[in-house]
Amino acid sequence: MSFVLTDISVSLGLFLGMLLSFDLGRRFGVGRLSLDPDGVTKGSGPVEAAVFGLLGLLLAFTFSGAAGRFEDRRFLIATEANDIGTAYLRLDLLHAAAQPEIRELFRRYLETRIVIYRDAANEDVTTARMDETVALLDEIWARSLAAVSEPGAQTSAAMLLLASLNEMFDITSTRAAAMENHPLAVIFMLLVILSLLASMLAGYVLCVSKGRNWFYLLLFTTTISLTLYVIVDMEYPRYGLIRVDSADQSLIDLRALMD
Repeated sequence: MSFVLTDISVSLGLFLGMLLSFDLGRRFGVGRLSLDPDGVTKGSGPVEAAVFGLLGLLLAFTFSGAAGRFEDRRFLIATEANDIGTAYLRLDLLHAAAQPEIRELFRRYLETRIVIYRDAANEDVTTARMDETVALLDEIWARSLAAVSEPGAQTSAAMLLLASLNEMFDITSTRAAAMENHPLAVIFMLLVILSLLASMLAGYVLCVSKGRNWFYLLLFTTTISLTLYVIVDMEYPRYGLIRVDSADQSLIDLRALMD
């Protein structure tokens, strides 16, 4: 099952679970109401405030964190394009004879990086391409190091080019770490549990009405389940509907400039 379908299924499951929790809370409330008409709402204010407040706070922090990480990943794409572009330009410091082979390695490396991000959902392709990028980086470094060590090479070539290559290499590790940076699973579990408890509490408190308040019920359950869906989608911007693919254009444009 694709990530999109899985995410939608989980959100739909939470939506249905909240509806059932609401109905269960209402049944408890009706039973309590028959025994103690004044005991249903008496003293429930602090409990409601605690549960709904904690749910709102946790949702706000989780959403804010997901949005921040999403923007960070977009920024890292632009940073990688800048680092590769800078290193590519500094190849001009090398002897003319050494440049063509290294420039071709840069083109192959950038093409491989673009494919990795485009096919991130395909683990087999991604793994193979990652191994290829490591090999290309090793070859770029070896050839560049040999070029700056040649007799007559500019003194500034080693200092400027090798520093740019280090930044280009480091950004790959930074981006890989950023893609794996997510909240702990226990946070999402806590969000689900609090959502179900909040629904049950809402049903319990609203049992005093003669019928089910479907507008309130559907508005509450839809808002919570949709918010959680968006949070998860932003956490995995290469798999869901909310994606960072548009930011890859900077890498594609850079590759076009290398021709």
